[in-house]
Amino acid sequence: MKYLNLILLLLSFNLSAQDWITDSNFDNKINEKKAFGDDQNLPVIVEFWAEFNDDNKFEQWANLKNAIYYRADITKCPLAKKKYRVRMVPTIIIFKEGVKEVIFKAGLDLMLPADLKEIQESINEVNTASQF
Repeated sequence: MKYLNLILLLLSFNLSAQDWITDSNFDNKINEKKAFGDDQNLPVIVEFWAEFNDDNKFEQWANLKNAIYYRADITKCPLAKKKYRVRMVPTIIIFKEGVKEVIFKAGLDLMLPADLKEIQESINEVNTASQF
């Protein structure tokens, strides 16, 4: 029983592991190609994050469908932060083939005004628009 609990604990840790990006691999990651159809690539979602506002991070990233999700620590991505004019965290940007498509920014209260449903709808719209 102890071994089973240990295995389940390790599996749950691996399933909830967050992928991080930095300035050194940012461009490669937002241009990443992982197709879910014959001729279409998944959009890449990047959440700009800061330790001081960890309580307001986007928690439901594992529930996003048809997208690749990364978190970017603003202290490790100062160039990307500047390039995409990230002033508040969390900020979520949806990229399609390296192009910024949709952005969700935290307000002055440092809370993200978008929820899972709204972000997923934007992902679906980006995927649908790229089919044409």
